[in-house]
Amino acid sequence: IKAPLLIGQGANDPRVKQAEADQIAFAIQKKGIPVEYVLYPDEGHGFARPDNRIDFNGRAEQFLAKHLGGRAEAFDGVEGSTAVFPLEDSLVEA
Repeated sequence: IKAPLLIGQGANDPRVKQAEADQIAFAIQKKGIPVEYVLYPDEGHGFARPDNRIDFNGRAEQFLAKHLGGRAEAFDGVEGSTAVFPLEDSLVEA
């Protein structure tokens, strides 16, 4: 992987385990490739909660505008979303 990567992961996903998403996100970050990793602790495979779906769509729009160019509507998260950011948490712990 050489291009910027956006990962949206449900912590309860039975198909793609959180450990797999963690592994690729941290490896990409270590290589210095831009990566954004959003984890939704109360989601599985696909986002069932509307607040989380809207939140991830807003984050995807920001990511695409940043890395592909173009514009995006202002976005600061969605009230009620359960999004957490494991890569940011790891920087605080380091």
